[in-house]
Amino acid sequence: MIHWKLEPRPNGTARFNFAVTAASLCAASAIGGLLMGLMGVNPFHAYFEIFRGALGSKYGLSETLVKSIPITLTGLACLLAFRMSIWNIGAEGQLVMGAIAAAAFVRYCRVDGSVAAFACMFAASAAAGGLWGALPGFLKGRWNVNEIISTLMLNYIALCLMDLLLYGAWKDPTSMGFPMTPSFPKTARLWVFGNTRLHGGLIMALIFPVVAWAALRRTQWGFEIRVIGENARAARYSGMGILKNIVLVMFLSGAIAGLCGMSEVAGLHGRLSRGFSVGYGFTGVIVAWLTRLNALLLPMAAFLMSILLVGGDTLQVTMALPLSSVQVIQGLILFCVLGGEVFRGYRLRRVRAGGPSPEDGE
Repeated sequence: MIHWKLEPRPNGTARFNFAVTAASLCAASAIGGLLMGLMGVNPFHAYFEIFRGALGSKYGLSETLVKSIPITLTGLACLLAFRMSIWNIGAEGQLVMGAIAAAAFVRYCRVDGSVAAFACMFAASAAAGGLWGALPGFLKGRWNVNEIISTLMLNYIALCLMDLLLYGAWKDPTSMGFPMTPSFPKTARLWVFGNTRLHGGLIMALIFPVVAWAALRRTQWGFEIRVIGENARAARYSGMGILKNIVLVMFLSGAIAGLCGMSEVAGLHGRLSRGFSVGYGFTGVIVAWLTRLNALLLPMAAFLMSILLVGGDTLQVTMALPLSSVQVIQGLILFCVLGGEVFRGYRLRRVRAGGPSPEDGE
């Protein structure tokens, strides 16, 4: 009798790893197309409309780039922690805390458009997001508290804190009941490119991944991060500071997410409002895994994910499909990519029952 079992696969080549990722994306697209077919929609036409809506005009392309900014930054925030095998699922809350800090600085401090004033606003957002990430990092490093649970719970605390402010002391009296702060003055806004909504956050989305890649690949600190993520016990025996590095990585992860929140409220919306983030912190998890934790690939992966988001709006208009259909495709991408990781690390081997095992060497 013949059966199959999984066994570790030797380290694959770059071509093999690329093929696994491409196959995962194709599988997700095929399953998504099948679901669209079950809803009575031509999947080829639907995918064509997605790409046409996202890339078929100057407006669509600029909106795709606008959405790729927060996805890149939250993806980078998740990637830093994931490289250390710390599962930071709290980028959404850290993003919100950064946005709250930016709004607080604008509300209580004078922003005159000077470099120093903007630097203080950036620092406040980075510190707020960083501390929101460092807290579960300290709990993880000191008492081994499950960081998935702690970061998820802190998401809800951050969202409730934002609601408390928006429905209370910070509510704009002229907003006709909508939960939002007064508009930021022009001196507290990031610059925009031309007549589009594309703003200065794009610079961070392009520079930060390169800096992170260089730090992780070319510095001793990056080496320690990789070693701790792969074998924490060996890192401890070699004298590496586990607690210090966990807290530092989670602080940097939260700081990047906090700056993402600042760029959204100061660059795109011009105020803090409820729902300014449409789950970018959770989309960042998908993008981080889609790149196989390679920071240089983050902008490209975020751009592809943004095509789905912007094209999904087109589907609602042209084909009367709900936006949730695009969210289903996002979830399929994550599941297929994670499934591809299994086959990247393991392979199926046919074994005859009662025969010699591979370990016997016969």
